Amino acid sequence: MSRIAKKPIEIPENVSVTVTESMVTIKGPKGELRFNSPVVVQVDGKLVKVGGGDQMAGMARTMIANSVRGVAEEWTKTLELSGTGFRAATTGKQLNLALGYSHPVVVEAGEGVVFEVKENKITVRGADKTRVGEMAAKIRSLRPADVYKHKGFKYEGEKLIKKAGKAAKAGGTASK
Repeated sequence: MSRIAKKPIEIPENVSVTVTESMVTIKGPKGELRFNSPVVVQVDGKLVKVGGGDQMAGMARTMIANSVRGVAEEWTKTLELSGTGFRAATTGKQLNLALGYSHPVVVEAGEGVVFEVKENKITVRGADKTRVGEMAAKIRSLRPADVYKHKGFKYEGEKLIKKAGKAAKAGGTASK
Protein backbone atom coordinates (compact mmCIF):
# COMPACT_ATOMS: atom_id res chain seq x y z
CA MET A 1 0.00 0.00 0.00
CA SER A 2 1.23 3.49 -0.75
CA ARG A 3 2.52 5.75 2.01
CA ILE A 4 -0.04 8.40 1.07
CA ALA A 5 -2.91 5.95 1.67
CA LYS A 6 -1.68 5.12 5.18
CA LYS A 7 -2.11 8.71 6.37
CA PRO A 8 -5.60 9.27 7.88
CA ILE A 9 -7.76 12.21 6.77
CA GLU A 10 -8.95 14.61 9.47
CA ILE A 11 -12.61 15.66 9.16
CA PRO A 12 -13.44 19.30 10.08
CA GLU A 13 -16.29 20.01 12.53
CA ASN A 14 -18.80 21.12 9.86
CA VAL A 15 -18.21 18.12 7.53
CA SER A 16 -19.69 14.63 7.76
CA VAL A 17 -18.48 11.50 5.95
CA THR A 18 -20.61 8.39 5.58
CA VAL A 19 -19.73 5.10 3.91
CA THR A 20 -22.34 2.62 2.66
CA GLU A 21 -20.89 -0.44 0.92
CA SER A 22 -18.48 1.21 -1.56
CA MET A 23 -20.23 4.63 -1.83
CA VAL A 24 -18.55 7.49 0.07
CA THR A 25 -20.77 10.54 0.77
CA ILE A 26 -19.23 13.78 2.03
CA LYS A 27 -21.49 16.62 3.19
CA GLY A 28 -20.49 20.12 4.24
CA PRO A 29 -21.54 23.77 4.12
CA LYS A 30 -20.45 24.19 0.46
CA GLY A 31 -22.22 21.11 -0.91
CA GLU A 32 -22.38 17.34 -1.04
CA LEU A 33 -20.13 15.02 -3.03
CA ARG A 34 -20.37 11.27 -3.64
CA PHE A 35 -18.04 8.83 -5.23
CA ASN A 36 -17.66 5.10 -5.56
CA SER A 37 -14.52 3.95 -3.75
CA PRO A 38 -12.54 1.04 -5.23
CA VAL A 39 -11.04 0.24 -1.78
CA VAL A 40 -12.22 -0.17 1.82
CA VAL A 41 -12.91 3.15 3.59
CA GLN A 42 -13.52 3.39 7.35
CA VAL A 43 -14.77 6.38 9.35
CA ASP A 44 -13.41 6.42 12.90
CA GLY A 45 -14.73 9.47 14.78
CA LYS A 46 -13.14 12.50 13.11
CA LEU A 47 -10.71 10.45 10.99
CA VAL A 48 -11.15 8.64 7.69
CA LYS A 49 -8.86 5.67 7.03
CA VAL A 50 -8.35 4.01 3.67
CA GLY A 51 -7.54 0.32 3.92
CA GLY A 52 -6.45 -2.49 1.70
CA GLY A 53 -3.20 -3.08 -0.13
CA ASP A 54 -4.76 -2.19 -3.45
CA GLN A 55 -2.97 0.01 -5.97
CA MET A 56 -5.94 2.38 -5.93
CA ALA A 57 -5.68 3.18 -2.21
CA GLY A 58 -3.56 6.32 -2.68
CA MET A 59 -5.88 7.66 -5.37
CA ALA A 60 -8.98 6.96 -3.26
CA ARG A 61 -7.44 8.70 -0.25
CA THR A 62 -6.57 11.76 -2.34
CA MET A 63 -10.09 11.94 -3.81
CA ILE A 64 -11.63 11.78 -0.33
CA ALA A 65 -9.22 14.41 1.02
CA ASN A 66 -9.98 16.75 -1.93
CA SER A 67 -13.72 16.23 -1.43
CA VAL A 68 -13.50 16.96 2.30
CA ARG A 69 -11.62 20.19 1.64
CA GLY A 70 -13.98 21.13 -1.20
CA VAL A 71 -17.20 20.83 0.81
CA ALA A 72 -15.58 22.75 3.69
CA GLU A 73 -13.81 25.60 1.82
CA GLU A 74 -14.46 25.33 -1.97
CA TRP A 75 -11.88 25.05 -4.72
CA THR A 76 -11.12 28.05 -6.94
CA LYS A 77 -9.24 28.66 -10.18
CA THR A 78 -8.69 32.21 -11.44
CA LEU A 79 -8.15 33.06 -15.10
CA GLU A 80 -6.88 36.42 -16.33
CA LEU A 81 -8.18 37.76 -19.65
CA SER A 82 -6.00 40.29 -21.45
CA GLY A 83 -6.32 41.88 -24.85
CA THR A 84 -7.88 44.95 -26.42
CA GLY A 85 -11.65 44.55 -26.59
CA PHE A 86 -11.70 41.23 -24.72
CA ARG A 87 -14.43 41.28 -22.06
CA ALA A 88 -16.16 38.89 -19.69
CA ALA A 89 -19.49 39.16 -17.84
CA THR A 90 -21.82 36.81 -16.01
CA THR A 91 -25.59 36.44 -16.30
CA GLY A 92 -27.00 33.85 -13.97
CA LYS A 93 -25.15 30.58 -14.60
CA GLN A 94 -23.67 31.75 -17.90
CA LEU A 95 -20.35 33.37 -18.69
CA ASN A 96 -20.54 35.78 -21.65
CA LEU A 97 -17.22 36.39 -23.39
CA ALA A 98 -16.15 38.81 -26.13
CA LEU A 99 -12.92 37.28 -27.46
CA GLY A 100 -12.42 39.05 -30.77
CA TYR A 101 -14.53 36.62 -32.77
CA SER A 102 -17.47 37.73 -34.93
CA HIS A 103 -19.86 36.31 -32.33
CA PRO A 104 -20.07 36.32 -28.51
CA VAL A 105 -19.02 33.13 -26.74
CA VAL A 106 -21.33 31.79 -24.00
CA VAL A 107 -20.12 29.18 -21.50
CA GLU A 108 -22.66 27.35 -19.31
CA ALA A 109 -21.61 26.63 -15.72
CA GLY A 110 -21.69 22.93 -15.00
CA GLU A 111 -23.35 21.38 -11.98
CA GLY A 112 -21.81 22.71 -8.77
CA VAL A 113 -19.71 25.37 -10.53
CA VAL A 114 -20.10 29.15 -10.12
CA PHE A 115 -18.46 31.99 -12.08
CA GLU A 116 -17.38 35.39 -10.71
CA VAL A 117 -16.00 38.20 -12.87
CA LYS A 118 -14.05 41.22 -11.59
CA GLU A 119 -11.97 43.43 -13.90
CA ASN A 120 -11.29 40.74 -16.53
CA LYS A 121 -10.43 38.15 -13.86
CA ILE A 122 -12.71 35.14 -13.99
CA THR A 123 -12.93 32.99 -10.86
CA VAL A 124 -14.34 29.49 -11.19
CA ARG A 125 -15.55 28.16 -7.81
CA GLY A 126 -17.01 24.85 -6.65
CA ALA A 127 -16.77 21.97 -4.20
CA ASP A 128 -15.52 19.38 -6.71
CA LYS A 129 -11.87 19.97 -7.64
CA THR A 130 -12.17 18.00 -10.88
CA ARG A 131 -15.17 19.96 -12.18
CA VAL A 132 -13.58 23.31 -11.28
CA GLY A 133 -10.34 22.38 -13.07
CA GLU A 134 -12.14 21.07 -16.16
CA MET A 135 -14.29 24.19 -16.44
CA ALA A 136 -11.26 26.48 -16.08
CA ALA A 137 -9.41 24.47 -18.75
CA LYS A 138 -12.44 24.66 -21.06
CA ILE A 139 -12.58 28.45 -20.71
CA ARG A 140 -8.81 28.78 -21.25
CA SER A 141 -8.99 26.64 -24.39
CA LEU A 142 -11.33 29.20 -26.02
CA ARG A 143 -8.44 31.68 -26.41
CA PRO A 144 -5.14 30.47 -24.88
CA ALA A 145 -2.55 33.14 -24.09
CA ASP A 146 -0.50 34.10 -27.12
CA VAL A 147 3.26 34.03 -26.47
CA TYR A 148 3.89 36.84 -28.98
CA LYS A 149 1.27 39.42 -27.93
CA HIS A 150 0.18 38.06 -24.49
CA LYS A 151 -3.48 38.23 -25.51
CA GLY A 152 -5.98 35.66 -24.26
CA PHE A 153 -6.54 33.61 -21.10
CA LYS A 154 -3.87 32.61 -18.64
CA TYR A 155 -4.10 31.19 -15.14
CA GLU A 156 -3.43 33.62 -12.30
CA GLY A 157 0.25 33.46 -11.44
CA GLU A 158 1.18 31.71 -14.71
CA LYS A 159 4.41 33.08 -16.15
CA LEU A 160 4.54 33.62 -19.90
CA ILE A 161 7.83 34.26 -21.62
CA LYS A 162 7.24 36.73 -24.42
CA LYS A 163 8.79 35.57 -27.67
CA ALA A 164 10.35 37.99 -30.11
CA GLY A 165 8.56 38.32 -33.42
CA LYS A 166 10.20 38.08 -36.79
CA ALA A 167 13.51 39.86 -36.67
CA ALA A 168 14.07 42.47 -39.35
CA LYS A 169 16.62 41.42 -41.91
CA ALA A 170 19.78 43.31 -41.04
CA GLY A 171 21.58 44.83 -44.05
CA GLY A 172 21.52 41.79 -46.35
CA THR A 173 21.00 41.77 -50.09
CA ALA A 174 17.64 40.89 -51.53
CA SER A 175 17.48 37.47 -53.11
CA LYS A 176 16.05 37.03 -56.60
